[in-house]
Formats: sequence, structure tokens, C-alpha cells
Amino acid sequence: MNTDQPKHGQELQTLRDYLRWTLSEMSRHQVYFGHGHVDAWNEALQLVFNAVDLPWDSSMELLDSRLLDSEKLRLEAFIYQRCSERRPLPYITGEAWFMGIPFNVDERVLIPRSPTAQLIEAGFQPWLGDVDVERVLDLCTGSGCIGIACAAVFDQAEVDLVDLSPEALAVAQTNIARHELADRVRTVQSDLFNNLEGEVYDLIITNPPYVDQDDLDSMPAEYQHEPELALGSGPDGLDITRRILREAGRHLSEQGLLVCEVGNSEVHLMQAYPELPLIWVELEEGGNGVFVIDAPSLRAHADDL
Repeated sequence: MNTDQPKHGQELQTLRDYLRWTLSEMSRHQVYFGHGHVDAWNEALQLVFNAVDLPWDSSMELLDSRLLDSEKLRLEAFIYQRCSERRPLPYITGEAWFMGIPFNVDERVLIPRSPTAQLIEAGFQPWLGDVDVERVLDLCTGSGCIGIACAAVFDQAEVDLVDLSPEALAVAQTNIARHELADRVRTVQSDLFNNLEGEVYDLIITNPPYVDQDDLDSMPAEYQHEPELALGSGPDGLDITRRILREAGRHLSEQGLLVCEVGNSEVHLMQAYPELPLIWVELEEGGNGVFVIDAPSLRAHADDL
């Protein structure tokens, strides 16, 4: 892919030509869609438009535009990465969208896709009630997308973005700067709550690693580009979630709320803590494995954790 001339520059001339070829390559390589778009057409459109520095929702009238050789080279490189290397599209473009907000992403962080976006948009109602949200913790933050989205909804709140990985926090820091939130949002390197002694929050949101070993072993090739540290969490996917449940109560305000995503490990969690009054959220726009629990309930069942 490091040639001076596009490999298919004679046969393919327009954006439409490259869009058709992208769709064919995606079909031939059986790429997996799970990091943004859920179908080949929309993903191919975004790939093609992004490669020539056009917005992903550009007019279809542009598809008959002829391309420069430099644009063809970039397009062929994008298609090779997506189809032959099975690299997820957001890592190729360097950008992902979460709750309608753009975020910088690369292989140091998971690609944003959490269904908690639905709860953030609703202000975590009805579960949050009349709690005045002054401080928010986004635990296992990765790119910072959840915490920064919360900062947009709770526009007076201070938000801590916490992660074990300094590499992930470097990405989160770029997103704080991108959205001009340095006055209210900060990053903290910590192994969960270890470096948060004495810190108390009205709302803790966490999308921790929760993939069990069976699911991790069977994941499509695209997931191999994501940091394994951010995916796996023991045989049943709950090693980290158990720690969060044990420790979160000490860091919640009197009526504070913990919101946690565990995905397919939901079944394991219900079996592990049958007495814990977790509220499993019904997600209207799809997704599963998100629960909420308030501070009084966590403290009342501390002995069960």
C-alpha cells in the first residue's frame, strides 16, 4: 500500500466507483459491524467520504466526483485497513461519535458504543430523582466519552475521568481539550478507587471491562485491535465489577447513584448477588446489561459484597 500510484486508479475514477468497491471488499472479507454503523452501506459511505475529507453525511450528488491520485491512494489504504486488516473504522478515521458528540479515538481506548448514552440523555431519570448532581465520576473512562457527555447534560457539575491506563487518559485529555471542558473535567490515574480516597460523588457511571473468557475467545477480529485491558475481566467477566460494588458505596453521596454496564455478564451478576437490589434498565434503543443501584441500597447490602 506504499506505492506512488493507486493500485486501481485506472479502473476506479469516482467516489461512486470506490463506494461500490468498498462494499464488495467488505462482503469478500466478511467484516464485522459493531463499532459504529451496523450495516455495510453506511459504514462504506463514512469510510469513502472521510478518506477525501468530506463530512460523513455529505450529499449523494458528490458520488460522481472524480478523484485525485492522492485521494485514491488514501482511499485504497483505508479500504485495505478496514477489510484486510479488519481494523475498525473509528481507528482508521481517528474519530467516533457518542450521544451525538465527536470524540478522538485510537487503539489506546475502546471505541465508544455504550448504551448508557440513552440514560445520560434522559438525565438518569427516574432513578436519580431530585439529587442535585454536583460531582460525577466516570470510572474506567477510556476516551472520556461518558464523563464528557455527562458534563454536557449536567452543565454545572465537576467530572472526574478515572482510568488505570495512562495511555487511555492521554486520549481522554485530548477530548477534554476538544470540548473546552478543562475548567470542570479532569483526568485521574487510578486502579478503580485506589487514588480517590475521600472523594465523594453524586453520580458514578462505569463501563468497566466485563467480557467473560468464552466471549473474549470468540470475538470477531475487529476486537483484537482494542486494548485487551479494557475488555476482559476474568472467567465470568465480573472481577472488576465485584470490586466496584464493594467500594462504590464509600464514594457516593447520601442519595447518590451507581450506574454500571456489564453487558452479557448480566446473567453471571444476577447469579452471584441474588439478594442485591439491582435495577436492570430496559433500553428502548437496544443494548443490555446496564444496572443502577442507589447508595443506601449498596450500604445496606455491604456484607453481601
